[in-house]
Amino acid sequence: MRRTPRSVLGALFALGALLTAGTLAAPAGAAPRPAPAPVAVHAAADSAAAHQRISDFWTAERMREAAPLDLLSVTPADTAAGSAAVAGGGEETTVAPVGPSGAGIQAFPQGGGPWTGGGKVVATAGRVFFTYNGRTASCSGNAVTSANASTVLTAGHCVKLEGNWHTNWVFVPGYHDGQAPYGRWTAAKTLSTPQWSASEDINYDVGAAVVSPLDGKRLTEVVGGQGVAFNTGYTVDMYAFGFPAAAPYDGEKFIYCSGTTFQDFLLSSDHGMSCDMTGGSSGGPWFTKFDEGSGTGLQSSVNSFKYNFLPDAMFGPYFGDDAKNLYQEAQSA
Repeated sequence: MRRTPRSVLGALFALGALLTAGTLAAPAGAAPRPAPAPVAVHAAADSAAAHQRISDFWTAERMREAAPLDLLSVTPADTAAGSAAVAGGGEETTVAPVGPSGAGIQAFPQGGGPWTGGGKVVATAGRVFFTYNGRTASCSGNAVTSANASTVLTAGHCVKLEGNWHTNWVFVPGYHDGQAPYGRWTAAKTLSTPQWSASEDINYDVGAAVVSPLDGKRLTEVVGGQGVAFNTGYTVDMYAFGFPAAAPYDGEKFIYCSGTTFQDFLLSSDHGMSCDMTGGSSGGPWFTKFDEGSGTGLQSSVNSFKYNFLPDAMFGPYFGDDAKNLYQEAQSA
């Protein structure tokens, strides 16, 4: 059975569109975060035979039937005291995407609706599938520009949860209706921030995967790669994407939200956005400087968690120096 759900100050937290069950950070004003610790790395598959077995495992039927990670709650007894991590303070860093500029064509702000704009994002974003606690499950992820042309960013709980690394991990960019138009990319390594790996701190719910080549090509050589940005500040216009699979969604539609973000005023230092995406959207990308015409932007967060008393607000971790360190480790692997 799963461990006892957690709550804080008597309130229940639906860590859903994500499934995070981690240590809750102190609100803004606590001591500055320390220098980044070493990234947690897991060898997911170490042979061509293993990659083939994992790829073959994810049939169209299994992908359609994979359940989104359940929503979790937290209780005071499970909450470690004194997480002093506070976002901010680092130097802003960006890695640009490659793609033309275009005109805006979608609603802004948007609290949750199908993405009909096309562009690069429909190829770089996709569903993540894995085995968790003996069952098939799903999240979302996104391919980013990287030195190894093989890096996917997602949520920390989409690579590791409750002390265990997920197995049979694949990324399916451009997923739709059980189809994998760009192939199923198996992870050679999965990674998470050290804070997520050690204590599942929701401020650091960031994960990554380094996927193996497919048919002799690397991931972003096939689907392209979005830019990334770190230490961009708060209260900025952002777009969030994912494949929510919990009701009222079914995982088959590519959904987006957009709006001017706010800093979480409760129990984390995350970004917040009006958004009704549900479980399965975990790990989907948030972009700053997103261009609707080309479908390109700078990935600056991921779908991470929800408070159950704020069902229309999604929260995503601040991409600071620790997220930057994770990205650097992944792209150099």
